[in-house]
Amino acid sequence: MNTITVEHNGYVITTDKSEMIIADIHKWLSEEAYWCKGIPYETVFNAIANSHCIGVQYEGKQIAFARLVTDFATFGYLADVYVQKSHRGKGLSKKMMEVLLGQAWVKGLRRVMLSTISAHELYRKYDFKECRYPDRLMEILKSPDMYSDIH
Repeated sequence: MNTITVEHNGYVITTDKSEMIIADIHKWLSEEAYWCKGIPYETVFNAIANSHCIGVQYEGKQIAFARLVTDFATFGYLADVYVQKSHRGKGLSKKMMEVLLGQAWVKGLRRVMLSTISAHELYRKYDFKECRYPDRLMEILKSPDMYSDIH
């Protein structure tokens, strides 16, 4: 996979994992993300190592992030998408989705899925829709607050 790095209104958006500031990503996910509060650093580190990632840096800080859990051939699951509150409204989530989903190999995936509580309209702009056959989907869901149960 080729890495992509672009500038957008003074922000650096990159798919280069060596540029990701994992401590900043962990801090946001473990303290702010409703889906994984309390997540251990090692879990975030391993998730990043085993996913295709995109991040946004501003003045030496990681202020936005998303990862695509994928086999790089047929399927992807978009996860851990965030933009810090103080940087929202500047088109960063849109630019991240444009860069991430615009890659030729991502366009070739048969299916890309995600789960969201409140960003449906953002994702619809990138052709996400409700599942065609929701009755076919199943999951194993451990405790929704499993990471905070550790502490």
